[in-house]
Amino acid sequence: MVKFSKELEAQLIPEWKEAFVNYWQLKKHVKKIKLAQKPKQVQNANVDFGLSIFDPVRAVVSRISDHFRIPAFYCDRFALYAMYFAVSFKLSVMANKVKGAVFVKQFFESLDEELNKVNQFYKTREAEFLERGEQLNKQLQTLNERKQILSDRRRKKSPTEYCESPIETPRKEDASATVEKNGVNFVVSPKESKTKKGNPTRAISTVTSMLWEDVLKNPKKELSPGSDFINRKKNQCAEKMIRGAFVELYRGLGLLKTYSSLNMVAFTKILKKFDKVSNEQASAIYLQVVKRSYFLSSDKVVRLMDEVESLFAKHFANNDRKKAMKFLKPHQHKDSHMLTFFVGLFTGCFVTLFSVYGILAHLCGMFSPTTSYMETIYPVFSMFALLSLHLFMYGCNLFLWKSSRINYNFIFEFQPSTALKYRDAFLICTSLMTAVVAAMVIHLVLLSNGFSPQQVDAIPGILLLMFITLLICPLNVFYRPTRFCFLRVMRNIVFSPFYKVLMVDFFMADQLTSQCARRWYDESDTIHLANMGKYVSAMVAAGARLTYAQQTESKLWMAIVLVTSLVATMYQLYWDFVKDWGLLNPKSKNPWLRDDLIVKNKSIYYVSIAFNFVLRVAWVETVMRFKIGQFESRLLEFFLASLEVIRRGHWNFYRILDVAQQRKDQAELRIRSHLRSS
Repeated sequence: MVKFSKELEAQLIPEWKEAFVNYWQLKKHVKKIKLAQKPKQVQNANVDFGLSIFDPVRAVVSRISDHFRIPAFYCDRFALYAMYFAVSFKLSVMANKVKGAVFVKQFFESLDEELNKVNQFYKTREAEFLERGEQLNKQLQTLNERKQILSDRRRKKSPTEYCESPIETPRKEDASATVEKNGVNFVVSPKESKTKKGNPTRAISTVTSMLWEDVLKNPKKELSPGSDFINRKKNQCAEKMIRGAFVELYRGLGLLKTYSSLNMVAFTKILKKFDKVSNEQASAIYLQVVKRSYFLSSDKVVRLMDEVESLFAKHFANNDRKKAMKFLKPHQHKDSHMLTFFVGLFTGCFVTLFSVYGILAHLCGMFSPTTSYMETIYPVFSMFALLSLHLFMYGCNLFLWKSSRINYNFIFEFQPSTALKYRDAFLICTSLMTAVVAAMVIHLVLLSNGFSPQQVDAIPGILLLMFITLLICPLNVFYRPTRFCFLRVMRNIVFSPFYKVLMVDFFMADQLTSQCARRWYDESDTIHLANMGKYVSAMVAAGARLTYAQQTESKLWMAIVLVTSLVATMYQLYWDFVKDWGLLNPKSKNPWLRDDLIVKNKSIYYVSIAFNFVLRVAWVETVMRFKIGQFESRLLEFFLASLEVIRRGHWNFYRILDVAQQRKDQAELRIRSHLRSS
């Protein structure tokens, strides 16, 4: 059976960890009580002491409650403290010293502190959610009023007067700000969406702000003739914003319910442990206090959830409650064994086809210097292979992030119901590589059977066309949400001067090159310029190596390659270890790592540092100038490119770990400051 401490660690909300009951600290208090007892008491633990010392306490409390009609909460409190001194006295008698009683007192003081902390945090979050719910309700009413006004105007118009203007609306970011794990900022207010002073005004943010103000603040504003289409689009955008905000509010309320139930179980477990050590039944008394505490007795969250369900079903699901719950509480698809089966099937097919291809290629002499295969067809298939390797590394990262309890869907702002799982990534990777190797085998077979090279050389182009068609296919097949998300990200990267880049955008851009300049433009943080310098130094070094490849006898260019490559490598290593991964801290309690490690095994970090260093200095091969044939040269280039893909995938894992740690630290600081102010 899994220990509750591990179960709690696995289920608690990481960003709210400081607000949960400190189960581990309370366990230490219980352990101190246990260790304070002498061995001889353990032998006499089953001795019957007669009537329990709690019996007169319970009788007195019961009579006081019946006679004076004191509320049960205060009676429980009185009984609690009476019990706590009674237990202290009994343990001191049993242990023949006061030390055990002191530990009991410390335990109940800590228990009271934890209970008060949980209550205060719950009250604050509950108040925030109630305020958000009230705001959303008002915004929904305003939107309905505006839609009614527009509908009335359209009914008054004749069909000939009404015309739709083919004006394309600008890109809208999801205006329901992604739910932070501390339960705030579900809707971006117009004031918050405006750019801070000193930062250039961004076109999309300005349009979003103006649209929100126009829709929500001016519902009865006179609309100019011919602008019905534009205002209908504004209503649709505002409706999408409010719908998304309701979904995030509902999720936040669900998190708060989880917070309440986990804390209740934690209090129950720790009190039972105390009972076992002290040979008393303290849990029954104190649990009554816990059950009457605010975080369990308040039903405002449940009532607000019911209200959200009703409003969402009425306004966004045509009074279909079942349909509404699909949006509010999407079904989490469990990992299917069929996915594992197909991953294994495609992997086996890939290995078999690749073996057949290798044998046939050597028999046909495709890799000999007299053929143009290595110059024309091989690079195209190598591109597909590197793309598959990227997908494989992404699948490995998804698996490792999940194992490390990193909420990567929250970081990337993915929908959990449609986000790619690691098995899905492996399935796409293996199926892609199977298709590529199958095309290579078909190309080889047709060529050896007398077809002209001009005819069979079209196969890679046909394969590329098929993949592009599948990528942009509008039908809901083969991971359409993921495909469209990828297309949106690529669009944002290409047109980054016109779009504000999000976390997923510059994460993908880092796989290609960077977007540091755009982030500096958006955030006015000079650290992005310094990060851009890392990429500039890498490009300068790459350019020098390309020039040296054409002038192999030049000692000057060899010196330039050495200098630029060394500078770029040192720059990159420093940025990887210190800035992106947050490691190499000489003052850390974990030598040369960081104070808080998400991955508990420290050796993994040291191995990763050495592995990243080796992959960063792979450029040394270009200086060594090995004298090898054309086939070996192409194979070496592919091998080095594969190492770079592996390095980037390896870098991605720790980069997201660092982002998760930063957000966790920020959330914990907010919680601590809130608890201190409370």
